[in-house]
Amino acid sequence: MTKVDKLRLCGWLLVVATALILASSIQLEVTGGCCNLFVWLHVILGCLFFAAILLHLYLHFNWKSWIGRLWKRTPMMRWLTISALLTLISGFIALFHWIGEHMHSPLGAVHGKIGFVFLAIVIWHMAKRINFLVKR
Repeated sequence: MTKVDKLRLCGWLLVVATALILASSIQLEVTGGCCNLFVWLHVILGCLFFAAILLHLYLHFNWKSWIGRLWKRTPMMRWLTISALLTLISGFIALFHWIGEHMHSPLGAVHGKIGFVFLAIVIWHMAKRINFLVKR
């Protein structure tokens, strides 16, 4: 399998992961995170989503100064990087609070808003590259 084929497969994996994490995020927003099962499902999907993002970065950059490369590319990549890091950090903070309290908190709400911004940028990023995904 060539690098291009791997990137295309990873891209489709990210499309599915984005749809699942977006659906999970909307579900938690609507219900206020009242069901423990849905919160844990969101945590697991979020971990898989970020694992797929790391795989995507690896396929592009092979871990060779990839943070610097992301930062030096385009303004959209900078926003994508910043929002991803903020989403990840706020997610860990919200998770630790949720584990202690088992209830929705303002920390979770902030994470949700940052996460929705991140997902909007991700969808924009994907839309600009849709021709790569569907090209044979």
